[in-house]
Amino acid sequence: MDILYTMFTCIDILLFICVTPILVLLVKIYAGKSIRNLKYAPVVGTVFHQLFYFNRLYDYQTEVAKKIPTSRVLGPEKSETYTTDSRNVEHILKTNFGKYSKGKRNEEIIMDLFGEGIFAVDGEKWKQQRKLASFEFSARVYEFSLANQVFDMNC
Repeated sequence: MDILYTMFTCIDILLFICVTPILVLLVKIYAGKSIRNLKYAPVVGTVFHQLFYFNRLYDYQTEVAKKIPTSRVLGPEKSETYTTDSRNVEHILKTNFGKYSKGKRNEEIIMDLFGEGIFAVDGEKWKQQRKLASFEFSARVYEFSLANQVFDMNC
């Protein structure tokens, strides 16, 4: 029994010694110089880290967003950026929307659900959908405010 215990302990130590440098290397590769570069959003965890909060993921992300409005989550293939800063949202959706495309793969996946709506398309189609949506939204707001004025006058 002592031999098995010693053998497993040695194997555990060897695995730890081998796995730790690999993990450090992976963090350096995925995070790269962006950990020290203040131009990048801070890293708040990994995709795997979010599994700890799976039952309350939206609450957890809300808590993080309140503390850090723009942050990154590292993943095996790419990092994801989350933002609640209105200036960043305006920059992405209005000012420089041409720089932030969804990509063909995401477009194909999303089109099944949304068709060729504003959430699924890029480029000129997106511009056209945005103009249509902003017109519709402003027309409905006008109708709503007009209906409220008529209601207030009659009451």
